[in-house]
Amino acid sequence: MPQPLQISHPNSILHEGQASPESTSITPQNESLFASEPLEVPVFASAPSPEAKAVEAEEPQVHGYEFRDITNADGEVKLYKMVVFGPADPDNPKNFSKTRKWVITMTLSWVCFAVAFSSAVITPGILGVAEHFHTSEEVALLTITLFVIGFGIGPLVFSPLSELYGRWIVYMTTFGVAIIFMVPCAVAKNIQTLLVCRAIDGIAISVPVANLGGSLADLWHADERGVPMSIFSGAPFLGPIMGKSSHESVKQVCRCLTSVIGPLIGGFTYENLGWRWLYYLQVILAGFLYVCMLLFVPETCAPVILARRAKRLRESTGDNTYIAEHDLTRRSLRNVVQVYLARPLRLLLTEPIVTLFSLYAAVLYGLLYMYFVAYPIVFQEGKGMSPGMTGLMFLPLMGGIIVGLVGSPFVNRHYLTLRAKYEGLPPPELRLIPMIYGCWLIPIGVFIFAWSSYPHLSWAGPCFAGLPIGVGFVLVYNSFNNYIVDSYQHTAASALAAKTLIRSIWGGCTVLFTSQM
Repeated sequence: MPQPLQISHPNSILHEGQASPESTSITPQNESLFASEPLEVPVFASAPSPEAKAVEAEEPQVHGYEFRDITNADGEVKLYKMVVFGPADPDNPKNFSKTRKWVITMTLSWVCFAVAFSSAVITPGILGVAEHFHTSEEVALLTITLFVIGFGIGPLVFSPLSELYGRWIVYMTTFGVAIIFMVPCAVAKNIQTLLVCRAIDGIAISVPVANLGGSLADLWHADERGVPMSIFSGAPFLGPIMGKSSHESVKQVCRCLTSVIGPLIGGFTYENLGWRWLYYLQVILAGFLYVCMLLFVPETCAPVILARRAKRLRESTGDNTYIAEHDLTRRSLRNVVQVYLARPLRLLLTEPIVTLFSLYAAVLYGLLYMYFVAYPIVFQEGKGMSPGMTGLMFLPLMGGIIVGLVGSPFVNRHYLTLRAKYEGLPPPELRLIPMIYGCWLIPIGVFIFAWSSYPHLSWAGPCFAGLPIGVGFVLVYNSFNNYIVDSYQHTAASALAAKTLIRSIWGGCTVLFTSQM
């Protein structure tokens, strides 16, 4: 006989549970969540009954649960209350107001900007570091290499923590560690201190950026992500210069923008205040954004929010039958790290899509960082400009990225039009249409830069060559990140982590041999 329905919360969603003879059980990794009755559950013994009825209340439904049959530690099939979001639940991040979603999105995008800014703002001061510590330029360039390689390593090791403990605590912990290690960089007494702290900085500061895409996915529905993702993608590229659309794409565009702004601001700062202030700037910007995250960014990981709600209900009611799906499927820390370390490498080695797109991303990322070394050679040594004026030469590249950002809503609108023709189930290849055009703009810009960078020619040629390159970066990065997300769905994070690893290693290494080329 099915269990009778019992209402214990005015806004609950209740379902009849029916035992299944084929119930399976697995020992949970978080038995401590169940005060007096540990479960052996991570697989549901049965789905909610189709005859289940929602309990209507006078006020709109907010909180709720569903009855589920689950095998407990004694092998008994018992009815548990699976805590779920109601349709108007204010704790569901997707139900946040548009204003609040945009405040969170822009705060996280600025964090992404600050991360990319930290990687590129120091480039104008590389010679100053080499002279101060009496070392070679190649050793000084390791401050960039170690930082960027950390971008690839950090997410593989630490991003899985958000699966266990939520995104907020991971953001605040790793970003806080990064800020702490920025200070020794600014006051370093020897090159060894500077290199070690930059390496730790790169690993720690990469984790917030790696989780930003997940946070945006928590907040926005698939058909709303186009514009937020584009903003997220553009901020990083601007930062290095100044010193389902997928949310990963927003992150990449942000990195491009920041990559442009970094050298621009860094050039004038180094020229007037010296190389140490390039690090003080990082501390100031990151510290300000850390406070903003404390004020404006809540926990957005829905499974973690529901798990915490279930725990509160167990504690407040004394009823240990309240559970959340996160309690049932949650892995141990060791298991999560193993899965998230092994899966990206497996995808990288066995999936041609991941392999080829990772290599292409690495080439483009390496090209971006080669420009940080090439611009001083072309404009300072070749054309006699100061570090500050050399930073201004990045403006057309930044302008190209902004053009790409401005065009993103139109690209997204075109995609939604095509998507409608497929009744909401479009092939992932539709995401590659902008890339078909953008991939040609990058080599055009590189060709112009290469053939106009001779000392006896005008500065305008290599300067404005950055315009098509910037547009191309945005179109290409948006396209193949969205394509990977649509193609791999639930394993997209691992596919993107593989791409990030290869891209970061190559991008960090290119600066070491650019001047010799």
